[in-house]
Parts: sequence; C-alpha cells; structure tokens
Amino acid sequence: MRVLVSAAGSHGDVLPFIALGREFAARGHEVILYANPAFRSYAIDAALPFVPISTVEAYRTLFKETDDSNPNKAFKRVGKEIADICPAYYRAMKADILPGRTITVGNSLLFAPRLLRETDGVPCATVHLAPSVFQSNLSPARLAPHWINARTPRLMKRLAWWMLDTMFYDPNITEPLNRFRATLGLHRVERIFRSWIHEADCVVGMFPDWFAEPQDDWPKHVVLAGFPLYDHGEQVPLPRSLDEFIEAGPPPVGFSAGTATATAHRFFKASIEACQEAGLRGILLSPFPEQIPASLPGNILHVNYAPYSALLPKLAAFVHHGGIGSTSQALRVGVPQLIRPVAYDQFDNAQRAVHLGVAKEVLSKKYSGRVVATALNELTADETIRRRCQQVAMRLANGDSVATACDTILDRLGEMMPVPSVDTDRVTAGYLGR
Repeated sequence: MRVLVSAAGSHGDVLPFIALGREFAARGHEVILYANPAFRSYAIDAALPFVPISTVEAYRTLFKETDDSNPNKAFKRVGKEIADICPAYYRAMKADILPGRTITVGNSLLFAPRLLRETDGVPCATVHLAPSVFQSNLSPARLAPHWINARTPRLMKRLAWWMLDTMFYDPNITEPLNRFRATLGLHRVERIFRSWIHEADCVVGMFPDWFAEPQDDWPKHVVLAGFPLYDHGEQVPLPRSLDEFIEAGPPPVGFSAGTATATAHRFFKASIEACQEAGLRGILLSPFPEQIPASLPGNILHVNYAPYSALLPKLAAFVHHGGIGSTSQALRVGVPQLIRPVAYDQFDNAQRAVHLGVAKEVLSKKYSGRVVATALNELTADETIRRRCQQVAMRLANGDSVATACDTILDRLGEMMPVPSVDTDRVTAGYLGR
C-alpha cells in the first residue's frame, strides 16, 4: 500500500508524522512524506522518501511574524499560512496517488488528505496531536487564560464556541478553505471545528486517555493511541558543548519558547534573570539566536537544538510554552515543568499537566525574573511534585503509541481497498533525491 503522509508546523507538529511514516515503512508499505524542506534531513535519517513543500525561508519567516505577545495576530498569520500551503500539498499528493492502493494521513489543519478523499476517493486518516481540537460542552478545552469550563452555564458555553468560530476559525481557517474548495468544484463547509475535521475515514488522537479523558460529546469513532514521543534523539546526540556544560555543575534548568517562536526576546531575558536570582544554571533552547542576548553569563548556555529525550533527563526542571510535544516529552522523563502558555493548545496542555501534579504555570504577562526564580525554587524543592513526575513517567514507560496508531489506520483504511504488492526500494531511491 502507498501511504502519503503530510506534516506541517513546528518540530512538535512534524516529528510525530515522521515517526508514523517510519512505522508504516517498517511494515513494508510505500511511504512518502510531504513537509517543509526544513525537515528534509529528518526524513533522510528516517529513510523516508521526501517531497518538499514551500521553502525554508518561508518557514522561518512565518515564525518571525507570529509574535508571542499578540496571540490573536499570530493566529491570523498561521491561518494565512495554512491557506497558502494547502494547494501545494494537495497538488503534490494528488500526483503520487496510485488508484486503489493509496491512503493519506495528515494532521488537524492540513486539509489536503480530506480534499483528496472528496476529489479522488482516497481513504484518509486525520491525526489530532492534542485534545484541544475537540469542542466539548461537558469538559471544554482551555483555549485562553480565562475560558469556559465544565461548571460554566450551558448557554455561556454555546456563546463562547459561537464567538470562537465567528471571530477566529471561520475568517482565518474556514473561509480560505472554502475558497480553495470552490476551485476544486467542492461545496462549502461550515463551522469545521464542530464536526468536519473529525469526519475522516479514521481519526486518531496522539495522547492517552489519562491525559484527556474522552467525553460523551466527542466523536465516537476517535481512537486514542498515546503520545508519539519521537524527537529524532536516536539519530542526534547532544552537542559536545552542551554535554560538557551539563557535566560541569549541578543539573541546569532548560528554557524553551518552542521551535516555532522567533519573537521571545523577553522570555529569554527574564529566564536569565531568574537563573541569576535563584542561583541556577540555565540552558536556553532556540533555533533563532537573534532572540538570545549576545553576551551570556557563565551559568547560562544557548544551543540551537537538542533532542528532548537525551536532554530532559539531565535537567532539574524544564520551562516551556506548553506545546504538546514539549509537554509529553517532559512527562516521559519525569522532569518537573514550569509552563508559560501563550496561544493555541498551550493553555489546555498546561492545565492538564498542572492537574496531573507535575507542573506549575506562569502566564506570559507575569513571567519575570523574580516570579520565575520563586517558582523554580518551589518546583525543584517539592518532593511531592517530583514523586508525581516519576509516577507519570512510569505510565509512559511501556506501550507503543505509534504502532497503535498505525494499527488503527491500517485496519480502518486498509479494508477499504485491494492492496497489491509494491517495490518499496524503488520508491525510496526515487524520492530521497527530490
């Protein structure tokens, strides 16, 4: 079977799909990965045929134009990017369809697989990486610092979802999608986050039920596979300078604003101040060095990137933005978390981590050297949190969520078609050179 896997976004958004692609390929299927060329080396390391979409320059520009101090503006910019890249994904994937023996896999906001289902009849799977994508009135995801919850009156919940759809999702996501649908001769779709994005032939949630318990008003056919927990760590060791820094003193604290953020100057400045005030060592993680002060004190090190599976076990605590990839990797190794959510799914992920007893939260507007120093001192000294971190890590020690996801997708989509044998060596040789 040929499996067309589309991915876009930050490392936390793309690496899970590389993990899925590797698993499909290991089972003897033809896999082609479609992503920004910033991830070409990751695809090559995973031996996945790769089709580049857009450019590295456009990828980096996007993150420079999504200011974390203005999440509403950032959401609009992300919506524009989704609209801009959708036709390229659609055309590239359409060109690789083998009628009767192809399936597609994509994330919540990459709509090309869904469109190909309608135009070409190709079975498709949607993979949701975080639970915030489900609009529930029973246990609403937290989508802002102060948002509706299970105790909010039902009328207020309905009003909140209506406002979210009307002010954000419809103009920034749904309307651009409908404009492209019109060029394909497809009918309009409405309020897509209520049901449409969950209407693929197969829907998988890449998180466990103890992190987000399925609600009675979630789609019934969703299968929760667990966190993907793939970060390229098998191929990329820690940089020597980072290893030497870690070994030179007590465990440091890691600070990350996410790989998709290039405007977090104030976050890193306050993080340095927190380390100075608390007497801690710090590692600043960012692929955008322009966010980092030119001169750093001796107890602070900046690195562009480090695989979390290798780095996080060596930290005293991990301060991050609450992306689902960062959150789950920290849960996996049992490191205490201080989460500074800014936008998207981050508030919901942060709340769930706090409820698990493994994290504290500091909102962006309160993130200062003094506040963070106090929070880190409390976090690293709290034995209850540390024990709870280890308990949660043990829950993630067994099981293979990527295999579970692939089983689900293949079971549900594979039965929809005949599957002739394919020459995977030929496909791999052809696409790695693209």
